[in-house]
Amino acid sequence: MIDPLARFAEDRARARDRDDGWANLCAVATVTAAGEPAVRVLVLREIDRRLGVFVNATSPKTDEFARSATVAVMTYLPTLTVQYRLQCTLERMPAETVHAAWQMRPAVPKRMDWLYAEHRQSSPVADRAALLDALEAAPLPEPLVAPESATGHFLDPVAVERLDLAGEGGVHDRRQYRYESQGWVETILVP
Repeated sequence: MIDPLARFAEDRARARDRDDGWANLCAVATVTAAGEPAVRVLVLREIDRRLGVFVNATSPKTDEFARSATVAVMTYLPTLTVQYRLQCTLERMPAETVHAAWQMRPAVPKRMDWLYAEHRQSSPVADRAALLDALEAAPLPEPLVAPESATGHFLDPVAVERLDLAGEGGVHDRRQYRYESQGWVETILVP
């Protein structure tokens, strides 16, 4: 049986082995309240054998996620010359999953999560020096735990498209997979 998610995991692992800087990243596309497209790069995680992203509840992404049942996700692995486009449904992660994973974050992102309690993500600041001063002054709890605003979403793909730019004979290999009742169905597409 075809499993594009297993192939996706294998491709990401191969890209990591090649020190591909994009192996753990993705671009997530949403729609703003004004109906405008919005795209941002996020770290794409594997949590409990599912894809997921972590976001702060103060981020505009949170409202955009709440307004739509699906998001578009794109990854490009330059060391493999392979692109994936995924259509994913969203499911909020349990708080205990988020808080356990949060403990593994680097120090600066942890501090940023606590800064958001006083300065919402994407809010304006006077200049970079003011941002760095606010970050340094952000109060941290003891013991250091995730703030309630630390959230996560599982990304459950319902459609996957894989484009291999190094296709045989110079012709890109483009395949689409849709999940149906019996499993994944593959369709070859004109690149």
